[in-house]
Amino acid sequence: MSAAKKASKKKSETAYAAAGVDLQLGNSVKSGIGDQVKGTHRPEVLSSVGGFGGLFDARFKKYQHPVLVTSIDGVGTKLKVASMMMKHDTIGSDLVNHCIDDIAVLGAEPLFFLDYLGTSSLDPGTFSQILSGMTSACANSKCALIGGETAQMPGLYHGDDYDLVGTIVGIVDKKKMITGKKIKAGDVLVGFPSSGLHTNGFSLARSILFKELRLKVTDGLPGTRQTIGEALLATHVNYQPMLKKLSRHVTYKGLAHITGGGFVDNIPRILPKNVDVEIQIGSWKMPPIFRFLQEKSRVSPEELYHVFNMGIGMVAIVSPKDAVRILDKTTSWIIGSVVPGKGVTKLKF
Repeated sequence: MSAAKKASKKKSETAYAAAGVDLQLGNSVKSGIGDQVKGTHRPEVLSSVGGFGGLFDARFKKYQHPVLVTSIDGVGTKLKVASMMMKHDTIGSDLVNHCIDDIAVLGAEPLFFLDYLGTSSLDPGTFSQILSGMTSACANSKCALIGGETAQMPGLYHGDDYDLVGTIVGIVDKKKMITGKKIKAGDVLVGFPSSGLHTNGFSLARSILFKELRLKVTDGLPGTRQTIGEALLATHVNYQPMLKKLSRHVTYKGLAHITGGGFVDNIPRILPKNVDVEIQIGSWKMPPIFRFLQEKSRVSPEELYHVFNMGIGMVAIVSPKDAVRILDKTTSWIIGSVVPGKGVTKLKF
């Protein structure tokens, strides 16, 4: 390259950096991704990091009728709490685990994952923490982190704000899909414990804790050894390994991931139109963060159970006999029953 062209290139890159996008910083920050991401790769991954697209061998020999299952999601305004705590690794794990749970309810095994990070200015420390959380969660789940996008967009994002989104692809044999079609009156609901808010309801939680009560993330959560910030950042549970292990002993008629919309909106997504579910409030052990929000806020109980998971992150609908088997093998509770109805959730206080 001639001296004139080099000067022109440097001037152009300087102008872009002055506009808020530092290409050299972006390339520098992403230069170490390869080794970390490689640790998540399954044998089916055919591509390396940095290409225009990820490659995955789609010869699924152990499946009679393979069905791909996809989902996309983010972690909401939990990102704000991560920034307040200056701790971002758990956010990466949250994103992966949330997406895995969304496809696990259909009986799917995760195959590969892609992420999107949008920010005003790329901070190397924050990026490194997020990547560490994602790669750790992917490796633990045998889910390949196969690609991603990091975008610097000053003017759209401001200050330290960033957004994080994940896309997952999994697989299930068609005959083993969990659809909810066989749910009937007389079945029971088994609830599995959450670690806390997981990735939903943070706008309301932040309003209660930081605006109404004027608390700080460093304040202690009463009745625990945790701070408010630590309780809020508790990592989203990945239920897929447990559900897969239990499937050797029980038959799931339906599974519901309790995310945004709580019990009220999520369980009806798997119900036939001729049944309702009745949730018996108080039938499980509620984490301290939810008790605190319930006691200190003026939000109605009905709305709390519509917004938060309230301590139940996953619900299985099974026969009474299978419910007994699940209780014997896991920490879980019978939290309700299926009754004749029109496909809605009823909360019983």
